[in-house]
Amino acid sequence: MTDRTAPHDTTPLSRAAEPVLERFAAELDGSPVALVLADHTAKVVGVRSANRSFHRTIEGLGITPGVSFNEDEIGVNAVGTPVETRHGLLVRGAEHSLASFHTFTCYGHPIVHPITRRLEGVLGIGRPSGEDDRLFPPLVQRMVRDIEDRLQLASPSTQRRLLTAFQRAARRRDRPVIVLGEGLVLATPAALDLLQPADHVAVRACAEQAPARPGETQHLDLASGRAVAVRCAPIDGGHGVLVDILADAPAHRHDRDREQGWPLLVVGEAGSGRTTTAKAATSHEPTTLDAAEIVRSGERSWATTMDETLTSPGQAVVVENAQLLSERMTALLVERLRVTPRQVVVVSTPDGLPAPLAGLCARRRDLVPLRRRQHEIPRLAQRMLDDVAGQGRTRLTADTLSVLTAQPWPGNLSELRRVVQAIVEVRSAGDVLPSDLPDSHRGRWSPDSPLRQAEREVIVAAIQAAGGNKQRAATALGVSRSTLYNRIRALRIG
Repeated sequence: MTDRTAPHDTTPLSRAAEPVLERFAAELDGSPVALVLADHTAKVVGVRSANRSFHRTIEGLGITPGVSFNEDEIGVNAVGTPVETRHGLLVRGAEHSLASFHTFTCYGHPIVHPITRRLEGVLGIGRPSGEDDRLFPPLVQRMVRDIEDRLQLASPSTQRRLLTAFQRAARRRDRPVIVLGEGLVLATPAALDLLQPADHVAVRACAEQAPARPGETQHLDLASGRAVAVRCAPIDGGHGVLVDILADAPAHRHDRDREQGWPLLVVGEAGSGRTTTAKAATSHEPTTLDAAEIVRSGERSWATTMDETLTSPGQAVVVENAQLLSERMTALLVERLRVTPRQVVVVSTPDGLPAPLAGLCARRRDLVPLRRRQHEIPRLAQRMLDDVAGQGRTRLTADTLSVLTAQPWPGNLSELRRVVQAIVEVRSAGDVLPSDLPDSHRGRWSPDSPLRQAEREVIVAAIQAAGGNKQRAATALGVSRSTLYNRIRALRIG
């Protein structure tokens, strides 16, 4: 009879290993030997023994499902060390770092998926020291081969097709190529050398946007400061994405905004960087005319200031919140813009943009919402963190960047900056983990379908057009206020 301790998990590794472990444990026929299966993180997922007394001994040592044998935590052992080295290891007696294992001899061998070449886990075997252990390596290696064969047989045909696409694209060894699929990542050595952990999150964000931007080349600034172009192409009807990292791309520049042709119109959602973009487009620190000041000072006072500013020579001018201007004030501004000697940038939200201003401006820049440029979030978030906490003091881990990238960001860059400031309050140095994020941004948000994404954007636009008044937004959308609030909660609209 075989004693076993195993969780009720249905991972590909456990499904492939289960019959192999059962068969070999039965063949050991009461011997004081234990088989330990661990995943790619060195966490135990199953234990088998053909000797009930020895099984209790193993349990007494804490070798049970869920326990981690990570080498960084407990030192040299026959599970965690093969995870780190990807090679088999025989550990005898006092070679174990833990004194409680000094009376045992153990051998562990890595289990590598034959198609993806990804480390799936480790199979270990152990028994009391003093017995002949020369058969341990060939015995475990035979079991590992059987498990790997079952993994290959269980691999969906989609993974085989993704592998074929990857092999075709990777014929040139120096070509940085990545294939992303469900539970599958394949990368050439050139891609691994080029990308840092934060870059992998950004590349995945590019790939997730690929269906909406087929064949489009996207600009990506890597964590190293290098600028590249990324082209994503769907594989196998959309079950995977081939990511081609192309030659260096020119860095983003706003010099084109300083060419002849004024006024410039900058359009974007609240918090999307409109003011920063407007100031970057001018030669020197500009003067600001904010239409929101009309509420405080009145139209006459604001019009006088605007008239004095635009009719005299001087530095550039940024007209903020143009969407708040009345028809009369819009007409007056248009009249002054026709004759002003100054460089002028007009800033507005997409909704409520006065048509006369849009028609007058020589050039226009539309700022893409942060939720539509997820690939930029890792770089932006880390840069903001360096600005607040100090260069190199804190680092956003790949898991944390993945969570941040998945957020809807209705407040765009302003919201991201507030989150970063909240992070620094709880973590001023070291790695920033997902648990360090504010509660409001700790979960992973993902719309169920493109329809939900479209619904969300329509509601956000309606609320912005109504100046934040949800009753007016509900009326404009033709729904009741309670229905609107229900959809706001369901879609996680801030």
